[in-house]
Amino acid sequence: MRVLAVDPGDRYIGVAISDQTGTIANPLTIIKHTSRLIDAATIAQLGQDNSAQLIIVGATYDEHGQLTAQGRRAARLADVIRSQTPLEVTLWDEDYSSQAALSSRIALGTSRKKRKQRLDDLAATYILQTYLDAHHKNPGTTNG
Repeated sequence: MRVLAVDPGDRYIGVAISDQTGTIANPLTIIKHTSRLIDAATIAQLGQDNSAQLIIVGATYDEHGQLTAQGRRAARLADVIRSQTPLEVTLWDEDYSSQAALSSRIALGTSRKKRKQRLDDLAATYILQTYLDAHHKNPGTTNG
């Protein structure tokens, strides 16, 4: 199952897509935030163009499991995406996705100057990979 992930931000929205097996996440693009309606239409179109069967939207939660202000904005974006596509749209915890994206750039030996470039698509990739890992059944493991 192919999954599209969205990391909504105030100015930019990172987008990632899984492979067809729903195992590996890859960065897809970065969208410049315009308006919730236009952003949702663009995301819905990306889902369709990439044969996604599910769209996940990264949202932040507080220590009590409640959506933060940013998380509520993500939920509103998810609602508008739902109104523009027949695909299932769900929220997924994006905790530490930006830090993980920066850490991956550091681990890859990216120069300090290039580390400051947009991380939105990498953050979406991290969000998607955590979702895929949590939902992927490993057929090679057995209990016992």
